[in-house]
Formats: sequence, C-alpha cells, structure tokens
Amino acid sequence: MLKLHHHPMSTASRFARLVLAEYGERCELVEERPWERRREFLVINPAATLPVLFEDSGPPIVGGIVVGEYLDETRGAFQRDKRLMSEKPLERAEARRLTDWFLDKMESEVTRYLIRERVFKLEMRADNGGGAPDASAIRAARANLKHHLRYLGWLVESRDWVAGKRLSYADMAAAAALSTLDYIGEVPWESEPQVKEWYMRLKSRPSFRALLSERVRGLPPSLNYAELDF
Repeated sequence: MLKLHHHPMSTASRFARLVLAEYGERCELVEERPWERRREFLVINPAATLPVLFEDSGPPIVGGIVVGEYLDETRGAFQRDKRLMSEKPLERAEARRLTDWFLDKMESEVTRYLIRERVFKLEMRADNGGGAPDASAIRAARANLKHHLRYLGWLVESRDWVAGKRLSYADMAAAAALSTLDYIGEVPWESEPQVKEWYMRLKSRPSFRALLSERVRGLPPSLNYAELDF
C-alpha cells in the first residue's frame, strides 16, 4: 500500500500524484502543512518538505524528484510504451534536466512565492509567517513567470512534448507547476498559445481528474481551472 504525505498546492506533491495516476497506482493521501512542523512529520522527514512517499512498511522516500525516480524503477520499468522515462540515456538526461527545471528552478523563482503569498499565508498563524501578502514578492514572481512560460512555449513548439518525442516526467513536472498557478488564476495563457494547447492536452488526461476536482478550503479556483477546453 502506498501512502503519500502531500499538500494539494505543493508542486512537487502534484508531480508525484500525476506520476502515480499515470501508472495507475492507488495511494492513500495524508495532507500536511509543513510550516506547522508537526512532530510526527518531523520524525519521518526532519527537513519538513513535501512530498514523502511510503510503500508498505518501508522507509520514507522524500522529495518529488526522488519519488519520481523510485516510481520509475519500481513501476515505470514495467510499463513499456507508457513509461514516463525513456530507456535511452540522452533522452533520460533531458527529461531529468527539465523535471529539475520545473520542480526546482521555477519553484524557487516563481511558484514558491505566489503560492506562499496567496495561499499558504491564509492558512498560517502569525507566528508561522502568516499575514498580509508581500506585494513585492508577488510582482517579482509574476515577472519571472513570463520568462518560464516563454521557455516552455519554445520547448513545446519545437518538440512533440516538453523533453522530446514522448510524454515524460518533464511534462508532469511542468503541468504540476502550472496547475497550482492556474488554480489561483496566475497564468496568462493568452501570452503563450503553444503552452495553452500543450496544457489542454495534459489536462485532458485521466491522471489530472483528481487534481481538477479538488478544492482548497476557503479558496475557490479560477473560473477555467477545471475546464478542459478554455
């Protein structure tokens, strides 16, 4: 039995959930608020980061990229043409590079700030960092988002999928990042029509259904969040 400690607005958590769904794996979800540093959660992951995956009574598997690699080795290797990592080393390297881009670089320049300021601060107590959003952080993240969208637009215009000719972890990572931002209406879709077309393809996959049906307490999604054709 798989158990995933996650937060619904964590990009890395969404990435792990999309990969699990693509591989047809059922998983028990445990929602965590990592800023609360819950004692039981710190025992399994002292860094208090998400996601954390458990399989049966095994040790914790920590971090979106690490969870993805574990699932590729234990599930993907048996999926043949549905595997989300190529068996060719250079293609795997490119998929890894871009997975890291969206789960690390884009997270550190865009997603972390917009989600923290517009979502997490609403749930945080004052002594945990809650309070009014930081307008300067939001402006900087929005400016950085334009560059990431432009790069993603170039990728999907010049390739069939983000990392090449096949659907891969890179697509799951990019879609996970954009889906969190789309929930709060922060993606200027009309600025990059190629990205919008690519995202609609991803959004229409069965693996996305659970994400599109979820709602964050006290925060309704943007009008087009659950629309497959928008």
